[in-house]
Amino acid sequence: MKDWREEIQEEFERAEGARVRGNEGQARVCARRAAGIAAREYLTRQGEKVRTSSAYDLLNLLKEDPRLSPALKRIAEYLTLRVNEEFKLPVDVDLIAESKKFCEGLSKIDPKGLEDP
Repeated sequence: MKDWREEIQEEFERAEGARVRGNEGQARVCARRAAGIAAREYLTRQGEKVRTSSAYDLLNLLKEDPRLSPALKRIAEYLTLRVNEEFKLPVDVDLIAESKKFCEGLSKIDPKGLEDP
């Protein structure tokens, strides 16, 4: 069975591959899935029961988590944005890069909910 870190790495590899092929929509999906895996692991470490497998739902939940810094909440917001009619995000942001920051940031929060400096 794969470790959650391996699952995240695989999603980022898929995301980068999709971007290289020009499929930015798939790259966003993979970046969101990676963040969802990190979110599930974070919530489990905090002692919470995770009742959904949806990365989107987990990210929406974390947007309101008082233990998260404003920067991590903002990334969760980016990762849950809807695309417009042209399938573009309403902001100019690299979701793969933002998702990597999000995953790293969540991994640094200890079970008491404190971010490492």
